[in-house]
Amino acid sequence: MPEAAPVPDPRIRVMVVDDSAIVRGLIVQTLERDPALRVVARAANGEAALTELGRTAVDVVVLDIEMPVMDGLTALPLILQRQPDVKVVMASTLTRRNARISLQALQAGAADYVPKPETGGLVGAEEFARELIAKVKALGGGGAAPTATTAPTPITTRTAPLSPPNRPQVVAIGGSTGAPPALMSLFADLRGELEQAVLLTQHMPPTFTAMLAEQLERAGGRPAAEARDGEPVLPGRVYVAPGGWHMTVGQSGRVPVIRLNQEAPEHFCRPSVDPMLRSAAAAYGPGLLAVILTGMGADGAEGCRAVAEAGGRFVVQDEATSVVWGMPGAAAKTGLAEAVLPLDQIAPWVRRACA
Repeated sequence: MPEAAPVPDPRIRVMVVDDSAIVRGLIVQTLERDPALRVVARAANGEAALTELGRTAVDVVVLDIEMPVMDGLTALPLILQRQPDVKVVMASTLTRRNARISLQALQAGAADYVPKPETGGLVGAEEFARELIAKVKALGGGGAAPTATTAPTPITTRTAPLSPPNRPQVVAIGGSTGAPPALMSLFADLRGELEQAVLLTQHMPPTFTAMLAEQLERAGGRPAAEARDGEPVLPGRVYVAPGGWHMTVGQSGRVPVIRLNQEAPEHFCRPSVDPMLRSAAAAYGPGLLAVILTGMGADGAEGCRAVAEAGGRFVVQDEATSVVWGMPGAAAKTGLAEAVLPLDQIAPWVRRACA
C-alpha cells in the first residue's frame, strides 16, 4: 500500500536574526505563543542569516539592525535576493539613528518594522508581542493559503461628480504596513502640484514620525513636520500625526486647527486614522478628500464612511500594489470609495480632483 503523502504544514515559517541571545530568545518565545507561527531558523548576524536561508525556506524574517559581522541594513538586499518572496520585518530600539535606518530599510524593500522593548526588564513586552505577532501573521498570509473555491469579496465604488464648490480644501492620508515607500512615491508624484493642506496619519512610534516628516518634505518639496497642538491648518503644508498621539482637527474661532490627544488607542493604534478622518469630515465636509494606503487591520474604514456621509470623497490603494490589503480593503468594502487604484494612479487622480 503506498505511503500517504505528508500533510503540508500551514504555519508561517519565521527566521529570527538578532545578535543578543536574550532578545533573540524573547522574540522566539513571543512568536511561538501563536499556533499559526513556527520559528524555523535563528541567527546572530546577517551573514549567518544568509547561510540559514541557503538551506531553509522562510516566509518572514525578523531582522535586527545593529549586529556584528553583517548588520541588518547590509543583509536586507542580500536576503531579498536569496529568497525574493520573503517578507522582512526590521526590529530596532527607538533611537533617532535606528528610525532613520529603519526608514531606509523600508525604502530598500523591508515590509515593516517593530520597535524592540528594552532588554532590561523587557519594558513594553506585551505591546511588542501583540504588534510583532500581528505583523508577522499579516505579512505571512495569516497561516492559510486561499483555496481555489474562495470567492473574492465584491468591491463596489460610488460615482459622485465633482462640482466646483466641492473642490477639496484638505487631503487626508492614512497608512500602515508598507505605506512609507508608497508615501514617498505619492509625494514625489504630486511635487509642485498640490496647493491643499495634507493631514497624514501613519502607524508609527515616536521618533519615526519625525523622520518620516523630514523624508516627505524632501520627496514632496513642501513643508512637512510633526503636527503641534493648536497650530492652524494652512494650505501647502503637511501635518504628520506624532507617534503616541491622535491627530484631529478642531476649531479656533472660524479657523481649523490641529488638536492632539492621548485618548485610548483605536485599532490598537495611537495615532489612529479614524479619529483624524472623523474630525476632518466634521470640519471640512465636502471639502475633504481622503486616501487610504496599504496597511494591516481596518483602521480608516469607519473614518472613510464619515467622510462620504459628510459629502467628501475617498480613494483606496488596490490589492495588487498593497503590501497588506487590510486598511484599504476594509475601506473599499464600505462600497463608498470613488475608486480603487494602483499606487501609480493615485497621484493623477488626486491631482485631477484638487485642480
